[in-house]
Amino acid sequence: MSLLSPDIHAELSQLLLALQSPDNSNRSQAEEHLQNTWTATRPEVLLMGLAEQIQAAGDNATRSFAAVIFRRIASKTRKNEAGESLDLFISLTKDQAAVIRQKLLETLAAESERLVRNKISDAVAELARQYTENGDLWPELLGALFQLSQAPEPEKRENAFRVFATTPAIIEKQHEEAVLQAFQKGFKDEAVMVRLAAMEAFAAFFRTISKKGQAKYYALIPDVLNILPPIKDSQDSDDLSKALLALIDLAESAPKMFKPLFQNLVQFSISVVQDKELDNICRQNALELMATFADYAPSVCRKDPSYTNDMITQCLSLMTDLGEDDDDASEWMASDDFDQDESDQNHVAGEQTMDRLANKLGGQTILAPTFNWLPRMMTSMAWRDRHAALMAISAISEGCRDLMIGELSQVLDLVVPALRDPHPRVRWAGCNALGQMSTDFAPKMQTDYYDRVLKAIIPVLDSPEGRVKSHAAAALVNFCEEAEKSTLEPYLDDLLSHLFQLLQNEKRYVQEQALSTIATIADAAEAAFSKYYDTLMPLLVNVLQNQSEKEYRLLRAKAMECATLIALAVGKERLGQDAMTLVELLAHIQANITDADDPQAQYLMHCWGRMCRVLGSDFLPFLHNVMPPLLELAMAKADIQLLDDDDQVEQMQNEEGWELVPLKGKMIGIKTSTMDDKHMAIELLVVYAQVLEASFAPYVAEIMEKIALPGLAFFFHDPVRYISAKLVPQLLSSYKKAYGPQSNELRGLWTATVDKLLEVLTAEPAIDTLAEMYQCFYESVEVVGKDCLSADHLGRFIDGVYSAIEDYKDRVAQRMEDKEGATADDVEDEAEDTLMAIEDDQTLLSDMNKAFHAIFKNHGAAFLSAWERLMSTYEGFLASTDPTQRQWGLCIMDDVLEYCGPESTRYANYITQPLIEGCRDPSPAIRQAAAYGIGVAAHRGGAPWAQFLGGSVPFLFQVTQVPEARSEDNVYATENACAAIAKILHYNASTVGDVQNVITQWVETLPVTNDEEAAPYAYAYLAELIEQRHPAVVNQAGKVFVFIAQALEAETLVGQTANRVALATKGLLTTTGVDPTPLLQQFSPESQRTIMGFFN
Repeated sequence: MSLLSPDIHAELSQLLLALQSPDNSNRSQAEEHLQNTWTATRPEVLLMGLAEQIQAAGDNATRSFAAVIFRRIASKTRKNEAGESLDLFISLTKDQAAVIRQKLLETLAAESERLVRNKISDAVAELARQYTENGDLWPELLGALFQLSQAPEPEKRENAFRVFATTPAIIEKQHEEAVLQAFQKGFKDEAVMVRLAAMEAFAAFFRTISKKGQAKYYALIPDVLNILPPIKDSQDSDDLSKALLALIDLAESAPKMFKPLFQNLVQFSISVVQDKELDNICRQNALELMATFADYAPSVCRKDPSYTNDMITQCLSLMTDLGEDDDDASEWMASDDFDQDESDQNHVAGEQTMDRLANKLGGQTILAPTFNWLPRMMTSMAWRDRHAALMAISAISEGCRDLMIGELSQVLDLVVPALRDPHPRVRWAGCNALGQMSTDFAPKMQTDYYDRVLKAIIPVLDSPEGRVKSHAAAALVNFCEEAEKSTLEPYLDDLLSHLFQLLQNEKRYVQEQALSTIATIADAAEAAFSKYYDTLMPLLVNVLQNQSEKEYRLLRAKAMECATLIALAVGKERLGQDAMTLVELLAHIQANITDADDPQAQYLMHCWGRMCRVLGSDFLPFLHNVMPPLLELAMAKADIQLLDDDDQVEQMQNEEGWELVPLKGKMIGIKTSTMDDKHMAIELLVVYAQVLEASFAPYVAEIMEKIALPGLAFFFHDPVRYISAKLVPQLLSSYKKAYGPQSNELRGLWTATVDKLLEVLTAEPAIDTLAEMYQCFYESVEVVGKDCLSADHLGRFIDGVYSAIEDYKDRVAQRMEDKEGATADDVEDEAEDTLMAIEDDQTLLSDMNKAFHAIFKNHGAAFLSAWERLMSTYEGFLASTDPTQRQWGLCIMDDVLEYCGPESTRYANYITQPLIEGCRDPSPAIRQAAAYGIGVAAHRGGAPWAQFLGGSVPFLFQVTQVPEARSEDNVYATENACAAIAKILHYNASTVGDVQNVITQWVETLPVTNDEEAAPYAYAYLAELIEQRHPAVVNQAGKVFVFIAQALEAETLVGQTANRVALATKGLLTTTGVDPTPLLQQFSPESQRTIMGFFN
């Protein structure tokens, strides 16, 4: 019985028809009417009316569409009386909601049409989600679903599991025995559709429960896997695909539960991949299932006797599945459309899986079985085999880098001959392999094999086929990007004469690629490119002036890129008047861009940035052209769409430039292409601020307010947040250089900025992003300088640090807990993720440390009252068994010693023991921090530290005497200890016992050739000893000269200190009669000239 009047239903029926109108105008009006007249003013009537339409409308299409609209409206948000945002349905009164819910459940039970019932179950699932997420009850739901699961019609039983799959949380809190039985019954149902729906629900359920909770359901896996063989036997590719997709979900959530039956699953999946009677998508899903185990449980895959061999064999087989009915590649050569989507092709699936296997299982596992096939495939008469072998090398080289790099010569023996293969697609694949190897094995490919590679690729630029010569040019981009100028110089004539020929090719894509390659070579060759400038620049200018037709837009874009990279390579002087010609052309092109999809627009932004770097302050007159479109891009808002139904989701999945994100049972589409443009624009603002410095000041305030600070909280795209964090200190620096460090302008800008920075530090949950924000904060403090933070700011900073440190401690504790309960396989599989998580935490602590350093440096003892609030944290870190934490604590104490002077003695009880123990720590980084701390106590701590310093000398000598004290790992600790002893002897010699012997010992701790901060202190003290003609230097004048020469060669000894030391040493050599000439023979001729430059 209807609760609403016939008039309301008549109006609603008309509205539903209008919403489905093929006429856009009618449909837009109907959407407006729905929002303004129904949703905004009487949602309870609308939802009741839709529920009754679902129940009683005469035709299936109306009932189905009413269910879609019901779900869409129910999931909209509105504010309640308290101002909180709630899903619309949950905001209805309890009585209204109860009536509507009951109608939906009755309709779901009674509906006989499968498609309509699916839409109703989706609506029911949406309401279930709202109740579950709000902690509310819908007591009738589970009973109704249980009844449905017992129904004689399989379609109804399927619907019960469909609701569970969409909202698995409704069964999460049920008694596990009941859940087990429900799934077990579903897996054994006589109807395939029910078994599949049960699988999908089980996979969704697994994503919601904890790892500990998952183990209770492992016993169901045999029943799950038994569903598959009958479907395969029936050759139903669609159903088998559904089952495989559910298994992929399960493998991502709990791969280890398949372990007892993994070998059976491997054999079954491989049989599906091999079965050419099944459709390709189904076969690829079986391959994807196996690849998912490599991603999430690599140890299980490595230990299976057949997994690796079978997977590599099948991948290589799929990779030969290309070019059907095109044996001579005539169709392939005739096609200019390189943007065809081949992601659903077998050969692409094979390549991508090879790449994943290499990255996840590593070279130790996959190289032998892969290279068991490759030599045979390379000598095969079938071109597809040779092509697949080369593409396999491209696919695995990144993941197998560590092992393959030692066998690079043998790999090149396979690849290089392919560049002379009679078949064009094999030559193309050969170029692809060399290009990929040039990236993955850089710089060894460029330093050791440049001659082989360049002599192999350059002739391919003469190939008759456009696609092959273009790909050879593309491979050269990869090679040249990583090559030194000196490597390329002997080949430039040959390379560029071939590339200039490609510019004359009738195929536009060949010309475009030639320009990209020339641009890359110019970038790598730098000034050496000047020789070709007069040939090439007029050609590029000609393209930019004359090729104005629409089809030449990308060619012009590439010509702009090439011209500006050449400008950057040869410099402002060589450009001469061409600089003005070039920027005027860029301005003209920019003024004539009218289409949103014009590729020139994006290229232009980067071209302006390069010209700014070339011209410096001479670029200022062109800023008025550059900034408006750049600012518009940088201010772009996120383009976000809420997708209401599966059709919209599917449509957007097929559109390029969109990312789909699930959120509270809905799907949100984010336009990533807009985000990428925004990121690029902000990146260029960083360039302008860096290059133009004070001259950029007129734009700074607007950019800070509307772009940089909002960008820090741009949660839709992390790269935008990171580049905004780089922009903030650059803008502050521009203002400082324009108005001065004490100016009201800078202080005003900083006042608006610092609150936002502190807000981000306190609220940011993502570890890597938080590290970026700390970097932004400390760089900004360094720019603004002395006393830029108030007491309130310092307190808020410590609040943020406290919160971040507590979160860090929780993560460390969780890792320890996970490790205790983990098997050896778990540890192996999660090693990479664990290592990355630890590295992220170390980066965060390091950037946080630098923030402390910047504050102490600019506020000194004024920071101490806020800083003391975390004293228990510092104590805990200093006493920790974790070296990262000990180092963090010591570095902060070093800052207290360095910037708080004698006041630092208030904390002597916390500092002295960690400094002494730090000198004996197994970690070189901690020994370095301890030695540095003792040194700054000597330099800055004053008399209260004198007694401690005298007693610390033996421990500093221990730092210099560890085994391999001058190895790469240890040398910074050794040199800091040397400098620290020098500071003690200079500032506190009276506290040192047997000081003459200590000075003699100290000379032996030289030289300091790595640490540029430590060297001036060590060598200033050495100069002091030389000037005093101290016996410790007079008696070993030759050795002292060598120590000084080593530091001059390494350029750690520079400036006034170097001049002082050199002058004193000349006197020492004269006094002692030491001839430096034989001592200099151990240095290269160039170094000898550098050293003697200081003595002449």
